[in-house]
Amino acid sequence: MKNNILRFLDKEDRIKIWPSKQALKLEVLEYLSGKFECGRSYTEREVNEVINNWHTFNDYFLLRRGLIDAGLLSRTKDGAKYWREEDA
Repeated sequence: MKNNILRFLDKEDRIKIWPSKQALKLEVLEYLSGKFECGRSYTEREVNEVINNWHTFNDYFLLRRGLIDAGLLSRTKDGAKYWREEDA
């Protein structure tokens, strides 16, 4: 884990604060994406559950959209299936 994001995590390594700087947002999203298994399909509900387990500020919408926009999670057009690509 990068030291840059430690101040955004609580004692249980859950995201407690959403950074204001874009570069730090991306680092937090990369950290969060690591909580998803590569090659596994998730439903939207499962994605929300994983996100909720790893943050404390109650905004899984923001984090899910961030993961998709950053290309850290992919999804079908209808949003029925989500997955994390294999690491390059």
